[in-house]
Amino acid sequence: MSRPLRDSLAPRLAAAVLCLAVAWIHVQDQGGFPGNKTPTYVGIGYYALEATGVLCALALFAGRSLPSRVLFWLAIAGVALGPLLGYILSRGPGLPDYSDDRGNWTEPLGLVSIAVEVVLLTLALTQALASRPAVGGTRERAGTSPRQRSAASN
Repeated sequence: MSRPLRDSLAPRLAAAVLCLAVAWIHVQDQGGFPGNKTPTYVGIGYYALEATGVLCALALFAGRSLPSRVLFWLAIAGVALGPLLGYILSRGPGLPDYSDDRGNWTEPLGLVSIAVEVVLLTLALTQALASRPAVGGTRERAGTSPRQRSAASN
């Protein structure tokens, strides 16, 4: 019998690599480290995203002893959702004192970033849903019918 997907190494490893990819993409976009992204609040946002991505990746590599898997996977979703929102705002309506990327929807690094972040967001939300406790404290196995569950409990 195999472990459920939410407990296996594969999604944690994939999410760790994707978190590191998000951080690396943003280091590249800011011109390396420490980089120079202006205005200051955008630069601070980049640093916060990069640090969060690396910390989440380290936690994913470290193992399964997480206090709340659901909250942790939601934090990882934030590593993807934050830059997705930033991409839309910076290229659409623009941000205060920041118009460098306005209308620049097809920047190659931006498109790579979007692809990585969408995959990470999908994985993180899937894992958060799979990790949430079931009503009554037990989670039923996927693919079993009510009749099979009833027979197993007798």
